[in-house]
Amino acid sequence: MSRKTSKFDDTMSPQEKQTAYSLAGIYAVRMLGLFMILPVFTVYGQELKGHTPFLIGLAIGIYGLTQALLQIPFGMLSDRIGRKAVIMAGLVIFAVGSVVAALSHSIEGVIIGRALQGAGAISSTVMALAADLTRDEHRTKIMATIGVSIGVAFSAGMVLGPVLNTWIGVAGIFWVTAVMAIMAMGIVIWGVPTPRTHLRHRDTEVAAESFGQVLRNKELLRLDFGIFIMQFVLTSNFVVMPLLLSHLTGIPIGKSWELYLPIMVLAFIAMVPLIIIAEKRRKMRSIFLGAVAVLALANFSYTYADESIVAMAIGLWVFFTAFNVLEASLPSLVAKVSPPAQKGTAMGIYSTSQFLGIFAGGVSGGALYGHWGINGDILTSAVLVLVWLAVATGMKEPRYFASYVLQLAKMTPNDSETLRAAVAKIPGVMDIAMAPDEGVAYLRIDRATVDEEQLRAFSGAHS
Repeated sequence: MSRKTSKFDDTMSPQEKQTAYSLAGIYAVRMLGLFMILPVFTVYGQELKGHTPFLIGLAIGIYGLTQALLQIPFGMLSDRIGRKAVIMAGLVIFAVGSVVAALSHSIEGVIIGRALQGAGAISSTVMALAADLTRDEHRTKIMATIGVSIGVAFSAGMVLGPVLNTWIGVAGIFWVTAVMAIMAMGIVIWGVPTPRTHLRHRDTEVAAESFGQVLRNKELLRLDFGIFIMQFVLTSNFVVMPLLLSHLTGIPIGKSWELYLPIMVLAFIAMVPLIIIAEKRRKMRSIFLGAVAVLALANFSYTYADESIVAMAIGLWVFFTAFNVLEASLPSLVAKVSPPAQKGTAMGIYSTSQFLGIFAGGVSGGALYGHWGINGDILTSAVLVLVWLAVATGMKEPRYFASYVLQLAKMTPNDSETLRAAVAKIPGVMDIAMAPDEGVAYLRIDRATVDEEQLRAFSGAHS
């Protein structure tokens, strides 16, 4: 008798849609405020008391350090006192930091404000709340919606930052950021559903017992190194990019949005087919390594742009195309490489590496610019990307399997191995990790061949 393979339910409930859009909105308005200062802060920093190139770089990158230090502890705290309480507290801290930076006339004051902005570290808590409010099979789509919102916020920040700088200055941008934090609080109160319970989700949350295994996984460490370098290069570049554009091309800071807008649009258009090829045609490794190589070439190209706006525009378009491809590919690779029950821990360490890269890039970018000028900063970034390329060449082609969390109707620790053996026999189930304490099994499945009807028979509920 031939089996029938059912299709997965792709329809999100109204609550899941509300969760996706409201949490994406919180992310977007918060990150937009952080991104808007990137294209304008270096010039503004030179007007502050006590500024040095190093301190300007520190002001740009310091939020990454506090974010890295606090995001995992805040996520764990939310298990005890509630997700919304932690998110609200984080947004209050973020708003206070924005006000401190807006009122400061010295570089030290802005550094303190930026550090406070990062201390409102709610990333992991937002992901945990998303898991509380959504069914397992829709969680990936929810996370993708949040990820898209960050990408949109970055592109918008590159354009809006210079525009707002012309109208209200960088201090005004910090005030706008504080207002957006208050808007995000409103979304939390009135837009985000309140979960009935706070459950543990190893696919989205950090599990302390998994740290050792994740940190010994060479493939995951390679990806952590990659996101560190990528964010290092982005932040380091933007320590000098405002100066590079104004000095070499003559584009005023307030007019740089006219350059960034078409570049961001064209970079997004170029990125989409590359991601489709990587995922659908299973060319992830080739596309990924090619994007890393192109990122290095783009950095080298800046030193030869001279006073040509066209050459600089092409270099920036190539850079942001490669950056967008890598920004989309890296989280996907982490999800593919990490064991099912360790995905949350793997993503937590990955995010921490990302924020540490922002901090290191800001600090190093300021120091390099102070000692060796613009080209010293740019060439260092290019060399580091080549190091990343050398490390990345050892990566294996990822397995194109999807994560799936199976809610089990009845399970005790004694039943665990029996159930594992039974579920493992289902066609399309490639890997399985039992979590008796949570009443779930974390699976890796081949969506093209898996028989979901058999999976559902184990759950007794729509998983």
